[in-house]
Amino acid sequence: MTKYFNVGKIVNTHGVRGEVRVISRTDFPEKRYKKGNTLYLFKQNEESPITLKVTSHRVHKNFDLLTFENFDSLNAVEPLKNSILKITEDQLHNLGKNEFYYHEIVGCMVETVDGEEIGKIKEILSPGANDVWVIQRKGQKDALIPYIEQIVKEIDVENKLVKIELMEGLL
Repeated sequence: MTKYFNVGKIVNTHGVRGEVRVISRTDFPEKRYKKGNTLYLFKQNEESPITLKVTSHRVHKNFDLLTFENFDSLNAVEPLKNSILKITEDQLHNLGKNEFYYHEIVGCMVETVDGEEIGKIKEILSPGANDVWVIQRKGQKDALIPYIEQIVKEIDVENKLVKIELMEGLL
């Protein structure tokens, strides 16, 4: 069975020539949205994806704008709104030391270096200089942990465990 990984969401159309506005969910937009690449579009409530070939990519006001082969008008891309763009597992590439895919981090349990359980990572935000991990805590509101060396001390994706150094005011 093919495994798919989320790389973005089509949130709107842009102009009349078939461009779509994408909120990116990848650290590698230049690789994922490269002309000629294949993406798989999943519409809400539909099981099987539509295969799309990227024909252009540009960045405009914090959005990635894409066009796809055979989707060259506003009418053609309008039905694609609110769909998720994904890639297959074989499209993943090897990462460097201390680099991880979002799907490897989301779901990891977080504890302090002293063994105190904090919660589970439920999503990753990419607001700027560094990622921010959203940690779901039991009976408390979510904690936001910046992914920086001073805080994140150990990541064990095989055992789904992250160890952090608590700094004052973090929780």
